[in-house]
Amino acid sequence: MTVEMALPELGDDAPDEAEVSFWYVEVGEHVKDGQDMVEMVTDKAAFTVPAPAGGRLASILVTEGDRVKVGDTLAIIED
Repeated sequence: MTVEMALPELGDDAPDEAEVSFWYVEVGEHVKDGQDMVEMVTDKAAFTVPAPAGGRLASILVTEGDRVKVGDTLAIIED
């Protein structure tokens, strides 16, 4: 089974997109549910996006410097 890791809602008064700052993990690594996966940056703040499930990081779909919108898929995790 695969799980898509998406950019979550950032809040009512937050922008609807963010820039990928850096990844804490690499493809092939095993991750735990809730583990910090990637740091994202907006013009107001930096924040991390946690893994939505545990498993193996199968692919990273966005790289450092990419701008992504809320709901866009960042990575794929396989259990």
